[in-house]
Amino acid sequence: MAANTPSRDIAVLVSGGLDSCVLLGDLARRQRVRPIYVRNGLRWERAELFWLRRFLAALPRRSVGPVAVIDLPMGDVYGSHWSISGRAVPGARSHDREVYLPGRNILLLAKAVLLCQREGITRIALGPLGHNPFPDSTPAFFRQMERTFAAGIRWRGRILTPYRALTKTDVIRKGVALGLPLRLTFSCLRPRGRRHCGRCNKCAERQRAFRDAGIPDPTRYSPR
Repeated sequence: MAANTPSRDIAVLVSGGLDSCVLLGDLARRQRVRPIYVRNGLRWERAELFWLRRFLAALPRRSVGPVAVIDLPMGDVYGSHWSISGRAVPGARSHDREVYLPGRNILLLAKAVLLCQREGITRIALGPLGHNPFPDSTPAFFRQMERTFAAGIRWRGRILTPYRALTKTDVIRKGVALGLPLRLTFSCLRPRGRRHCGRCNKCAERQRAFRDAGIPDPTRYSPR
């Protein structure tokens, strides 16, 4: 697949959560961004995509391109995994390692980089933070993926992780300083309709981060 004329845009793999949305809004201050959402058939994606579209609609359109929603279904491989079945979802007291999605960044990058190559985009950004414990979120992993794409499809691009040294508290403070609509972000493993459940690992992480940042949490949680 040949690349088009090189683009000055930067692609951002965005989920609708705090980290990737603030990263996108941050980058959009200085350059045009191309949001990419990869749909794997996970339980929370319908709610996530609803809020992502609302978040993007609130940003200046001149610096944010249309979101590309690309499908890579994983139900046939993940099977009864909690992210597909909705059973035994990691709760508020679970360790972060329990929310691991096997091969997550490999899957996201594989199809997103093919889209970038088609559109002539040579930079793609993701939002992993400093406490991320997973092997597919390390600097060494991303450098290896750059080499793999260069060898396999001749994509001479960079995979960027600008928030690698930040915590979620840092991200919230940055988002507030940038005037971003954090109320329109979504990070929940067991949504109740379009609301956060308030009881899963990701909701608990979100609540702690707003509390630690000293900023009122604007999130609407489902009644207990």
